[in-house]
Amino acid sequence: MYKRKIVPNLNCGLDLVGEVLYGKWKMRLLWFIDQGHKRPSELQRKIPDASRRVLNLQLKELQDHELVSKVIYPVVPPKVEYSLTAFGKSLIPIIAAIGEWGDNNADRLKELIIKGLSEDGE
Repeated sequence: MYKRKIVPNLNCGLDLVGEVLYGKWKMRLLWFIDQGHKRPSELQRKIPDASRRVLNLQLKELQDHELVSKVIYPVVPPKVEYSLTAFGKSLIPIIAAIGEWGDNNADRLKELIIKGLSEDGE
């Protein structure tokens, strides 16, 4: 198991949220699980750019932070489903607000991101 070399800074709410939600796909995983996509294969189809390994790692971290729960059904082949805990559901309005802000500022954000990419290549 991976052991962190640097102790995280947990002095304020933003540090704590960053520690729990840091990860490229975590907010999307929470959102899609809330929307009813509960099986790993469904989540993989919703986030095709992410590898199965990375999704599994981030789902495990979300479990460790008690934002999602995992149920393994005793069938062959094994069936796994994820669901949000009450703690995880409390994040959905915040994720929705972040998504809305992104939608409302999409043109500007895309322009700035593209500009930043072209400057990196100089």
